[in-house]
Amino acid sequence: MYLRKEILENTILKKSDQKLQKSIPSTKVQRTSKFLKTGIKVGRNYVKHYAKKLSNSNLSKDELHNDNAKDIYDGLSELKGSALKVAQMMSMEKTLLPNQYAERFQMAQYSAPPLSYPLVVQTFKKSLGKSPLQLFDSFEKDASNAASIGQVHQAFLNGKKLAVKVQYPGVAKSVESDLNLVKPFASRVLEIDSKEVAYYMEEVKEMLFLETDYENELKQSLEISMACKDIPNTFFPTYYKEFSSSKVLTMDWIEGLHLKDFLQTKPSQQERNKVGQALWDFYNFQVHNLFKVHADPHPGNFFVSQNGTVGIIDFGCVKIIPKDFYTSYFNLLDPKVQNDDSLLKSLFYKLNFIHEEDSEEDKKVLFDFFKKLTSLLGLPHHSDSFDFGNSSYVNEIYEFGSTSSNIKALKKPKKPRGSKHGLYLNRTYFGLYSILHDLKAVITTSFKKA
Repeated sequence: MYLRKEILENTILKKSDQKLQKSIPSTKVQRTSKFLKTGIKVGRNYVKHYAKKLSNSNLSKDELHNDNAKDIYDGLSELKGSALKVAQMMSMEKTLLPNQYAERFQMAQYSAPPLSYPLVVQTFKKSLGKSPLQLFDSFEKDASNAASIGQVHQAFLNGKKLAVKVQYPGVAKSVESDLNLVKPFASRVLEIDSKEVAYYMEEVKEMLFLETDYENELKQSLEISMACKDIPNTFFPTYYKEFSSSKVLTMDWIEGLHLKDFLQTKPSQQERNKVGQALWDFYNFQVHNLFKVHADPHPGNFFVSQNGTVGIIDFGCVKIIPKDFYTSYFNLLDPKVQNDDSLLKSLFYKLNFIHEEDSEEDKKVLFDFFKKLTSLLGLPHHSDSFDFGNSSYVNEIYEFGSTSSNIKALKKPKKPRGSKHGLYLNRTYFGLYSILHDLKAVITTSFKKA
């Protein structure tokens, strides 16, 4: 892969240009103040937009979305933690977000402003009782990458290269208050009812509490990597319990390219299929055999090695799938059920897509909407192989998602629609589909449960 060195050098240059953040607003008052300042900027953007619209009735919302996306991301990136994690999650919801938000929020995956070294040392001393240089032979002061909840530093010990993930100060304590503050932004950007946002935020809160517990992440990392070790063309780092805690996680450094950089090397169809198949097999093995899944499928968590195998990291966000929900969810994707309206309708009621108190007209609209949605989600599972390079399929998903804002029945629920367990599972599959589409991979999708 002749571009490998150039890509790595450019990545290093980009990181060196980032400004170090010397502190994080940690108290509730400080964080609320930051949210309010961001809200004021967003409000001004709307005023500016509607003032311009008075003289140009055909004015699009592109500039408004650009300005709002920048201001919201800039504010959240300084806060880090749960607020920035929600932005990262929303960046994967390309069917719901205007492109300007999705593109800007994608920066939260591995390009947030890094934290300064003195704060890293402070976290080490509080968490492990020693500074990084007291534990390792060497420790890079500048972060290799910085995301929403923590940042990664390179270290060496006894000749072994290590990746050390350090959690930002105050992240775990601010989860609940941050989510309460971010709800209005999420409701406005996604254009859905605030009560529905609140319902799903409960699931987000539960998962974020797990993500901020690196001891839990260590446990999940060891269990899932061991269970998945025989999946072809995948590999996992070794984790080091003695250099890990609830705020620090140490593992082997994985050599390889992020998926975006891998694609810049112009790999062959065979190479792209190999990577895509490894990811497909990894996810389906977890879902159907472990009943839990690495529910954070953004490109920053995958590395393609020199020989084309896929290194997988970050098991902080692992969704446990209840057995009864698993059964109902995958029944929905069964082609036989898709062709039986009676069975399909009963599942929609069971999973709260349709409520008994809905009007007959709304029930029909909702049935048609969710039938189309589940048909699109299940299509790759309906044959032995699937071409994710087929742009018409992904475009159909995006276009269908954009029409949801026009369905009035979805905007007037007396209670939220759908099971909260579907939030992270849907996110996982649509995130996986998006990656496979970027790879233009042709996948063998048939799967036999172990």
